[in-house]
Amino acid sequence: MSRAVSSKAKAPPLHTPDGRYIIVRERLWRTGNPALSDTMRANLVHQLMDARRAVRDALRADDAVALKAARAGVQAAKVGLGERGPVWWNDDAKDYNRHLVKNTPYAQWFATRRSRETRDTDDD
Repeated sequence: MSRAVSSKAKAPPLHTPDGRYIIVRERLWRTGNPALSDTMRANLVHQLMDARRAVRDALRADDAVALKAARAGVQAAKVGLGERGPVWWNDDAKDYNRHLVKNTPYAQWFATRRSRETRDTDDD
């Protein structure tokens, strides 16, 4: 499997103003807990990458038992990072993880930002 490499550098994902989500293809994805220490975050990311490699290997080997264990490892790492499971903020705000941004309270902010970016590129 090879992926085409673009000559343009990818722009970093857009973050919501409160920093709770990134937006990828107009969908909100919860960010990691910013209160985690750098060491804890690095350990959890390492665990996540190990688990993702284990998923890949289990799929290649067609090993259902290993795949289930590997996916559980991905889930555990993502919960530890704060990307899944209980939310890491404490203001009782609803979690919009995986929602289309247009169906959330961020819709107006996103539409305004997008129209501004469109105008900026039209000026080039």
